[in-house]
Amino acid sequence: METYVLARVLHVLAVVHWIGGVAMVTLVILPQMRGLPAADRIATFERLEGRFGGQAKLSTLVAGLSGLWMLWLTDGWGLFLDPGYWWLHLMVAVWAIFTLVLFVLEPLVLHRWFHARATRDPEGTFALVLRLHRVLLALSALAVAGAVQGAHGGLI
Repeated sequence: METYVLARVLHVLAVVHWIGGVAMVTLVILPQMRGLPAADRIATFERLEGRFGGQAKLSTLVAGLSGLWMLWLTDGWGLFLDPGYWWLHLMVAVWAIFTLVLFVLEPLVLHRWFHARATRDPEGTFALVLRLHRVLLALSALAVAGAVQGAHGGLI
């Protein structure tokens, strides 16, 4: 298999797993949890997020490395200067946000913050978590749509 094709296959598989997981959490798990008592909701959310967190770390790592690999193979750095490739900037931004959250903010800050805030205001914390997941999913979907459109020559 050609090296670029392998990089793209790994990239797409990683993105499908990662963003698919975000979609599952945002559109299915979090809305379903609304009916749980606050204490159960927090424990359930942490258990489910914790299970997916390690997988998401691996997926974002593979997505980032394979994306970098494709840029290196094609010497595609100049594409970042072309406004038609706006989706490259969005892909990198979405990847950077998730990577920062998963590898830095969650273990160092967000875990403690979530527990403290959820203890004080479980409903408000849950609403905030759901809202942030929705925003990140919307940005992710826009990046995926732009990347598919751009990969097939449909530059805006």
